[in-house]
Amino acid sequence: MTEPSYLAAVRESYDTVAADYLKRVKTPAELDPLSRAMLAVFAEVAQAADRGPVADVGCGPGLVTAHLADLGVSAFGIDLSPKMIELARQAHPRLDFTVGSMTALPIRDEELGGILAYYSTHHTPPELLPVVFAEFHRTLAPGGRLMLAGYVGDDEHLRPAQAYGGHPVSYESHLLPADRIVGLLDRAGLVITSRLVQEPDSGAKRTVATFLARKPERP
Repeated sequence: MTEPSYLAAVRESYDTVAADYLKRVKTPAELDPLSRAMLAVFAEVAQAADRGPVADVGCGPGLVTAHLADLGVSAFGIDLSPKMIELARQAHPRLDFTVGSMTALPIRDEELGGILAYYSTHHTPPELLPVVFAEFHRTLAPGGRLMLAGYVGDDEHLRPAQAYGGHPVSYESHLLPADRIVGLLDRAGLVITSRLVQEPDSGAKRTVATFLARKPERP
């Protein structure tokens, strides 16, 4: 498969901002109570399903990957940005981190017990989300679990001129309605088990949605 053109912009941008991103991004301990609780729930259901390791897809510098590991999950990280993976390996040498794209995951069919996509799918153009969700379905074992979290909106397309320390970036963000994301996951063969929508408050400027889903067992 030819690499989608948008990935080059995302990779270059996150390579550029990696060091400043690590300085500014919240650690799991600094997240709001609901976000921390959803990560804990995902860790618990992934462990209970016991279908294999959990991939943190779009792991960045590995903070959440390490948090899952601390919760007892057999977790590893994948990110498009080599610089992010370098930071993750430096900070968490006991864990595995790999450079890769969620449009073509370097993972065998049905290898995973879980996938975490934590604020990592919003740079994907909407027309390519079915490709990403098909990869999630392909790599999850039957009974495997997915947690997808991120900003949602009314088909908003954002193109920031700079981010994290004022560095110029060239990626776009696509904020879709929560119901549309549910529909795309359903069409990919993933069954939604819960969703949580957090409206903006004094600590957040945008609506956030978290979805838990599973790959059905074989008949």
